[in-house]
Formats: sequence, C-alpha cells, structure tokens
Amino acid sequence: MEPLTWTGSLGVILNPALTILVGLLVLGIVAQLILGFFAAPATLQANPDGTLAARGGPLGIVENTNKYLFLFTVGIILAYLIGGIVTPYGTVGIVGEMSRQFLPVWVALLITFGLSIMYKRRLGLYGKLFDSVIGMIGFAIVMFWVFTAIFSGVFGLITTFDPLTQPTDLQIARALKNGVPGLVYGDGTDVYPHYLLGGDNLARDIFSRVVTGSGIVIAIAPLATLFAFMVGITLGLPAGYYGGKLDTFLSFVANLILAFPVILLFYLLVTPEIVLTGIPSYMAAFLFVFPIIFFGVLLNSRYYTQPAKRTAIMVPVLGILSWLYLSVINQPGTVINFLPRWFDLFDITILVVFVSVVFVNAPTVFRIVRGLTLDLRTRDYVAAAQTRGEGAWYIMLWEILPNARGPLIVDFCLRIGYTTILLGTLGFFGLGLSSESPDWGTTINEGRKLLLIYVHPALPPAVALLSLVLGLNLLADGLREESLKD
Repeated sequence: MEPLTWTGSLGVILNPALTILVGLLVLGIVAQLILGFFAAPATLQANPDGTLAARGGPLGIVENTNKYLFLFTVGIILAYLIGGIVTPYGTVGIVGEMSRQFLPVWVALLITFGLSIMYKRRLGLYGKLFDSVIGMIGFAIVMFWVFTAIFSGVFGLITTFDPLTQPTDLQIARALKNGVPGLVYGDGTDVYPHYLLGGDNLARDIFSRVVTGSGIVIAIAPLATLFAFMVGITLGLPAGYYGGKLDTFLSFVANLILAFPVILLFYLLVTPEIVLTGIPSYMAAFLFVFPIIFFGVLLNSRYYTQPAKRTAIMVPVLGILSWLYLSVINQPGTVINFLPRWFDLFDITILVVFVSVVFVNAPTVFRIVRGLTLDLRTRDYVAAAQTRGEGAWYIMLWEILPNARGPLIVDFCLRIGYTTILLGTLGFFGLGLSSESPDWGTTINEGRKLLLIYVHPALPPAVALLSLVLGLNLLADGLREESLKD
C-alpha cells in the first residue's frame, strides 16, 4: 500500500482552485485595507424600505467580491471534508481520512446547531449567541473539541491506534519512529493502514494522541474553572455586599496570592517535594468544600420560608455533594485516605493539577465578583428586596448574582482558555502530568526536542491548543456582544 498524500487524487482538481481562491482573497483583503484609508466615512443611510444602504464605489465592489471569494473558499474546504466521507479510502488523502474519523463529531455539531437555531428564541442568552457570527464560529470550534473528547474518551471512537502503545514489532517501530504523515503502518493490512499525522519519537500515532489529549483538557479546564468560580462567588459576594473588615481581609488574601507569578506558583504547587508534604491534599479539602457551601446557602435562602420543602431538597442535594466531595479529596497514596474502597467513587490521578488551577484562578474571580457586587448593591431592585425584608444572602444570590451573569459568563469562557494554556504549559515543562500523557503540552514538549529535524510531531497538538483557545475567545466575544444587548 502506498503512503497517503495530504489531499489524494481529489486534490489534483481542488488544490489549484483553492490556491487561486486564497490568492485572490488575500489580494482582495489588501485592496480593501488600502481603499479603506481613502474612502469617505461610512454613514447609516437607509433605503426607502428602512434597510441600510450598501456601500458603493470601488470599496463596495471589493467588499462584495471578498465575500464571494470567502464563500467559495469555504466551499472548497467543505468539498475536502465531505469528499473524505463519501469517497473510497485514500481518495482525499490525509485530510479526507481525518474528516472520515471525525464523522460522529460532524453529525453531533449539525444536530446541535440545527436544534439550537430552531429554538434559539426560547434559549435565553445561549439562543442569542446564534445571532452573532463570531459567537457561532467560536461555539463551533469549542464544541468540536468537546464532542471529540466525548466520542474518543467515552465511546472509543475517532482514534485509529492506542495513543500510549508502541508497535510491538521492532521493524515496524523503527519505520514509524518520527514517521511522516500518511506513512503506511506495517504491511498496510491493519484496520487503519496509515499513521495519518505520522509517528512520534516512540513510534506512537500522533493523530490518536492529539485526539485523546483533547479529553484531558476538556476534563480539567472547564471543571476546574467552575470550582474556581464557586470559590470566587461564595467569597466575592459577601465581600462586596458587606464591605468593612471582611472585605479588607479577603481582598488582602486575594492580592497576596495574585502577587506571585502564575507560572512560578504552578511550579511550586505541582513539584514532588510540595506534593509529599500533603499541602495539595489539604488545599483540596479546603477549596472543594465551597460548592457545598454555595448550594447549601443558595437553597436555604430560596426556600427559607418553606421549611418542609427546603429540607426535602437540601438533604439529597447536599448528601450527594458531600459524597462527591469526600471521593474527590480521598486519594490513595496521599495524606487524606480514609474512605473504604466501596464508598470512594473515583480516583483523580491529576488532583494536584486540578487544585493548582482552582487556587490560581479563584482570587481573580473573587475580585471580579466583588467589583460587580459593589456596583449592583446600589441598584433599585436591591433596595426593593431589602424593603420586602429579604435576607442578605437571598439578595446576593437571587438579585445581584443573576444580574452579574453577563460579565461572569464571558469571563468563564476566557478563563477556560487561560486554564487550557496553563495546562499546556505544565505539560510542556513536565509538571503534574505523567510523561506518557497524551495531553497537548506534553506532546508538544516531546516533539520540541527534534523540532529542527521533524516538525510534524509538535505541530498538530500546537494547532489543536491554538484552535481551542481561539474558539473560547471568539465564544466569549460573541457572548459579550449579545449580553450587552440585554
């Protein structure tokens, strides 16, 4: 069997067309920028029917041309992706075969977008996201990696080889070591006859490692950021609402933590010497109790005047959260290990990384929530709630917090991006995660060692990391744009 090229036989037709379109699009963008300096200022002139008038003159012609060139370019790219799904194996080369592997992701994205657009007027801020082109693009990129993590980690789909296992045949291993993309695996008789993105320094499949690495990022970054928000919200609301000595003390502690450089703080928390002292375990026991406090206070303040209903809701909710809490902080081989095996739900092998992310992000979230509370506590609806005799925590959680959701949701998306970069940095430096881990940072670090000779081992995980962070930033921009319209 022959090695795969990037675009296969279909590329003979599509490659020249794509090259011409991209070249024309670049020239069009440059022309648009130049003409923009000399064009008259745009005005909101309306047509008789009330619609905005299109820009005329040379600049208007160039803008319209660029729109069509962009659409044709997207059409060519879709032809590569769809061609890989509907044509025989290898017809569209590496690009087509990767598209075929991601088929469950494409289907999930189509269903998600179809249902979301159909019912967007009933979905609140999430539905309004689909009125923003930037937000839709960011959401699509983020959900691509979320679905990739789900289908690869839970259902065992997408990956073509075991991301951690080297070929047992020494001759095959030598041939695939730092092998170029599209290289034939063995004699080509396996279920997946090619390494789509080549092999790394240990002859492992890079494509499978990148796909599997998405699960590690998706499992840690959003959940750790959510825990950081629980800590920041639980402490930031009373600090901003009450002020005084409580605000001074909590702000001092937050500023003290923020005074340390983030990377240095991460480095200190995940080093083996600090882990052996048990400090991360004690930090986990302290930080992870905040979700229990948050939901306990939230439900109590809401149903305070209905004791029977409050008890019926709080007992199962807090019971489940407490069980999860004990299972998280109880880890074999650490200073906190007291639960029997049958009661411990799961073991988190990367607990120290999780704790580090929460600890570093919580002070920043605290300052944001505190600032928003200082502003919102003076609003009329807060005064109205105080006049009705509502308690302080009810006002904070059911009056102030919902009205601060816009900035907090935007910051949540951005902070997941920051956390993703930090996880990549930790993996790059070999801290916290196993050296065999397929996470993107570790894979980039392994490929970096031979970067001047082999580019392909480090490039795919770097592009994956870049795309996820870019998607999160675009999603945050779209949410910010729509939340400002509320």
